[in-house]
Amino acid sequence: MYFKNKVVWITGASSGIGEALTYEFAQQGAKLIISSNQQSELEKVRSTCESMGSECYIQFLDVTEIDKMQLITDNLIEKFGKIDVLVNNAGISQRSLVVETPLDIDRKIMEIDYFGTIALTKTVLPYMIKNGGGYIAVTSSISGKFGFPLRSAYSASKHALHGFFETLRAEVYNHNIKVLIAFPGRIKTNISIHALTKDGTAHGKMDDGLNAGIPVDKCARQYVNAIRKDKKEVLIGASELLMVYIHKFLPKLFYKLARKIKPT
Repeated sequence: MYFKNKVVWITGASSGIGEALTYEFAQQGAKLIISSNQQSELEKVRSTCESMGSECYIQFLDVTEIDKMQLITDNLIEKFGKIDVLVNNAGISQRSLVVETPLDIDRKIMEIDYFGTIALTKTVLPYMIKNGGGYIAVTSSISGKFGFPLRSAYSASKHALHGFFETLRAEVYNHNIKVLIAFPGRIKTNISIHALTKDGTAHGKMDDGLNAGIPVDKCARQYVNAIRKDKKEVLIGASELLMVYIHKFLPKLFYKLARKIKPT
């Protein structure tokens, strides 16, 4: 019950990793604020949390509507008094080749996965500093460690998050604010179904790799434990995580393997 009575704000909480994180924090006694742009799905998540005996508050949030974030954050601080943990989990993936992807799709993915994330972080950060500390987590991907076919903009956004949050970690160390970057691999969620294709429509299919991924509740447990243990980074997945180490220590082998791996 490490997080008992701590105020935890989770974005992208209506499905996938965000939903599983919500339930994991609920089991540990947190006071939850859950956000996404899917109101009806958030209602279902809240209902489940309340059946677990957890306090759960819905805050509708479209991370592309950056101009609304400061007021939303101010109102939440007025209601709860503080934000102890911010989990930046909202995001969208991609399934299209560089040569066929128009720039507006690259921009859309960056707006959701990068700019929306850092914008929200910047609204919460001053309150954490004033409160004497806190935890900020961000969901990246192993695609944030290396490039991967059909993920050009997605991988770029995750690389950008890595640079931003590593810098933030160094800057806020003396304010007692901890920063975690989570790098999930293949987790069994619907992320590929909602991934953007070259024309901006949803991919609409479950990738074979994701379908064989680890259960999302297992991912959530590892993620929350990493926050509790004040880890700087956490890799979450199974055998696919070997690619991170191959990329780092055996780059020639990595490039050879990457060309042969089925990207979906």
